[in-house]
Amino acid sequence: MLRFLRGRLRPMLLRSKRHLGFDGGTSSNWLDGVFCEPRSGSNRARHEQREMPYRLYLPAGVGHSDRVPLIVMLHGCTQSALTFSEGTRMNTVAQDEHCAVLYPEQSEKSNFLRCWNWFDPDCLAGGGEPGLIVRTLDHVIKHRPIDQTRVYVTGFSAGGAMAAALCATHGHLFAACAIHSGVMFHAASAPQQAIRVLRSGSTESPEDIARKVAGRRDPGAAFVPTLVIQGADDRTVSPVNAEQIVQQLRLLAELVQSEDGLVKPQSERLLESGGRQYRQQDYAQGRRTLIRSILVDGLGHAWSGGAARHTFFDSAGPDASRLIIEFLMQYRLANAPETMESDQSPPAAAASRSSAR
Repeated sequence: MLRFLRGRLRPMLLRSKRHLGFDGGTSSNWLDGVFCEPRSGSNRARHEQREMPYRLYLPAGVGHSDRVPLIVMLHGCTQSALTFSEGTRMNTVAQDEHCAVLYPEQSEKSNFLRCWNWFDPDCLAGGGEPGLIVRTLDHVIKHRPIDQTRVYVTGFSAGGAMAAALCATHGHLFAACAIHSGVMFHAASAPQQAIRVLRSGSTESPEDIARKVAGRRDPGAAFVPTLVIQGADDRTVSPVNAEQIVQQLRLLAELVQSEDGLVKPQSERLLESGGRQYRQQDYAQGRRTLIRSILVDGLGHAWSGGAARHTFFDSAGPDASRLIIEFLMQYRLANAPETMESDQSPPAAAASRSSAR
């Protein structure tokens, strides 16, 4: 009986240690956290202090002097940080690439379906929820062994729309981005408008919004390379949204990096993985791939290659998590960006980026 109890208690104790803190040893760490926004500056006027729950995965074998890449993962509606991590299996893929993964979690107080409010005017200006996510990211970077030149953002559905908003308003922080079943930045600015956008795309001009985003950036600001994944049979987020994302990003890259010329489509590739075909289209500026678009045949509104026991995950291929991490790991910032210290949105300028590993 004693041997049986020891066998049952040991895994429980190990899990408890991983929740309590970073051991810096040979085991991976799966940590719970809550970032509480300090009451300072303009925050004093708020009646309620904002908080951001999160989960953080740290791969095995990370020493205290190491610095590892970090992927920020933004879940979709009705999902939590835990279900998103389990559904995407991103922690397993991240361990192979020796990456950390941060899962911010939307509060039911902010949205009863736990959707990110990507259409909110404060969000579109870089404040609101993007500002809170950035502060949470800043907090994690300061307390964990993270390489600031290799921070990436990825999102699904509403999380994909929020990833687009983060890159448009805080792009200096991210070396690359991935948007799965999302919408372009500023596709909507009100809830009812957002519902129409999901079904049939935005009535806003991708080009006009790209010009506005570029106009707010400082000279020399760099473009955030982006992977766009979309299901061809998605009835929740129409595939036209993926087309609009690519249109917006192509012009934005040409505007903010005009000296590098046009962003041109490369030869489309028809590939197969996990029982499904998908079309991959790259867009390059010179020799550098800045945008990759993947359209998966037969995929509805679900994370491709995920754990189907959770809602909005499809077990058939291709494995979106591996496609995403392979794309992201090509890019890094030339220099560590300045972190966000105040309530104000940071300038959208960035250190120049390189695609070297």
